Amino acid sequence: MKAEIIAVGSELLTPDRIDTNSLFLTEELNKLGIEVLRKTIVGDHRELLAEAFRDALHRVPVVIASGGLGPTEDDLTRETVAELLGRRLQRNEAVVRAIEARFRSFKREMPAVNLRQAMVPEGAEVLENPRGTAPGLWLEDKGRMIALLPGPPRELKPLFLEQVLPRLGRHASRVRMMHRELRVTGLGESHVEERIKPIYTRYKNVNTTILAMPGEIQIHLRSWSEDAGEANATLDEIMRGMELALGDRIFAHSGVSLENIIAQLLIDNHATIAAAESCTGGLLAERLTRIPGSSNYFLGGAICYSNEMKTAWAEVPAEMIAAKGAVSSEVAIALAEGIRRRVRSTFGVGITGIAGPSGGSEEKPVGTVHVALASPNGTKERLVHLPGDREAIRFCATQIALDMVRLHYLYNGRPQPQR
Repeated sequence: MKAEIIAVGSELLTPDRIDTNSLFLTEELNKLGIEVLRKTIVGDHRELLAEAFRDALHRVPVVIASGGLGPTEDDLTRETVAELLGRRLQRNEAVVRAIEARFRSFKREMPAVNLRQAMVPEGAEVLENPRGTAPGLWLEDKGRMIALLPGPPRELKPLFLEQVLPRLGRHASRVRMMHRELRVTGLGESHVEERIKPIYTRYKNVNTTILAMPGEIQIHLRSWSEDAGEANATLDEIMRGMELALGDRIFAHSGVSLENIIAQLLIDNHATIAAAESCTGGLLAERLTRIPGSSNYFLGGAICYSNEMKTAWAEVPAEMIAAKGAVSSEVAIALAEGIRRRVRSTFGVGITGIAGPSGGSEEKPVGTVHVALASPNGTKERLVHLPGDREAIRFCATQIALDMVRLHYLYNGRPQPQR
């Protein structure tokens, strides 16, 4: 079964608001075996809305729409769909009472404008929305199914799960989508493609998507089939090939982030970590501490932006900075070893570099970053030249630091966490 999603609202065509509903809806529809062929964002314009719904209903049997069900004049979804299907709008007294009751619960009187939300197309089923004033609507027409849902995610998500999903389930086919995911770091998109293209191109019934994200590459494999066993066996076969091709560049077999992988490694090994950061400005510490329970492994850190603070907080010798420069392998190593020594952690990370957009030179251009990891086995340092803007350089530098911890355990024979 195929579906399209229509997100309604002029605000979604501005930089002020992002359509996140379609991501949720796509995931839930895929679980049910319904493939989403197209997503459309339409402003509050009657003719364009009518065109979007008309075209979608010509292409697919399932259309899910979000937004445009509010009480104001620019909320046009109900009227547009009713007119397109040749159905009159009728006032639903049960909806009126529900809206009035909601306003009474807030000790407020219902404005007359909210009566627009009680206008229901003939033959439509009202989907009760206890979390807002706009009820959802379910319509069936000539074998096609249309769900009209309120725009706020806190209303749309439970409404879809509780009332739309069971209705779709009654019509869904036996086809289901099977999915696999790999996350890779330390390789660019073209290098990943070069390694895995000979593998995935042999399987015509599997859709492979390669996504370039800051500091990582995501590989998604999707297969639609009635035979889950056969589809899963095919996906597992592809995964084994990709694992051989990508080796230790794979850090996860699911949607888990690298900082979560490192957190679990540190917890499993009863290890701790501290960071002395210059160009990343505390971003590594932020990533490590955004995870609940991070106090079990993160002891602390220092943002050593100035040369004086590198000396005061991480014990980097001032004469070393003067001789080698703040952006150097020697200073990165001293930062890592100094912070590890100061806080008595298992690992110490030192990061220093030029994040830009200014400050670079011919010898040390913008994107030059030194990352060091001090551990009980000694200290390792990496020099990298990172592309992108300031934020991309800072994030990728922290990704390299985290990956150095992962590789430490990978090649020191310690158990790896579930990926």
